[in-house]
Amino acid sequence: QVQLVESGGGLVQSGGSPRLSCAASGRIASLNAMAWYRQTPGKEREWIASISFRTTTNYANYADSVKGRFTISRDGTKNTVYLQMNSLKPDDTAAHYCNTWLEHSAYWGQGTQVTVSS
Repeated sequence: QVQLVESGGGLVQSGGSPRLSCAASGRIASLNAMAWYRQTPGKEREWIASISFRTTTNYANYADSVKGRFTISRDGTKNTVYLQMNSLKPDDTAAHYCNTWLEHSAYWGQGTQVTVSS
């Protein structure tokens, strides 16, 4: 089992730069990667970034919609993954979720809302 807890969301002005955190606990040693998704009402959950979790080198990937503006990173000592969000736009308003996989099961955090005001 894996538990994920997100934090760092809130109301942000357009152009703002909040940082989301995802603290993982449980069977951390078996995780290969972690990811961030976002979802707006009436739409499917959208993958936005992922990062390797147990490799010496960070392997990160981004969706085109956030590439160049968002940065995913990790702190192995804290079992935490971060999402630095820069140059936010109103279209970035969404609930953001942390995700990982373990033995064919997906795990999700409770989500944290980011609302960007124009």
